[in-house]
Amino acid sequence: MALAVTMAVLAAIGLVVGANARATRALEQRAALVATAQAVEAGIPPRDQLREDRLDGVVAGHAWRMDTEPLDVGDIPDGVRWVPRRVRIRVAGPKGGLIEIETVRLVPTDTPPDTAPGDTESGPPDRSGAAAP
Repeated sequence: MALAVTMAVLAAIGLVVGANARATRALEQRAALVATAQAVEAGIPPRDQLREDRLDGVVAGHAWRMDTEPLDVGDIPDGVRWVPRRVRIRVAGPKGGLIEIETVRLVPTDTPPDTAPGDTESGPPDRSGAAAP
């Protein structure tokens, strides 16, 4: 009887340890995917060089792809200096995990701005609340 109880307890402990090991591996894989996606996002080209394009590569064994395309926001009025672009980053891990991040970047339009005399603004408006220098 004591042997049967001991076997049942050991089997239960084995199930818990196995589940914990699988969960730990899944968490480590997810963290590696997120870290790679963040590294790729940090490498997004500057606003004036961001074009409709597909870039891809491999970082630390993780294959990644970055697609850039216009963001459909409806009609854009004449004279707009900045337009949004959708940036999708997709990272696939070496063991099959997958993560996709989508972000939006404002890029300058190809048309010269209609500036008033003395207007020197060179980027999107600062919404941080900080005083201008």
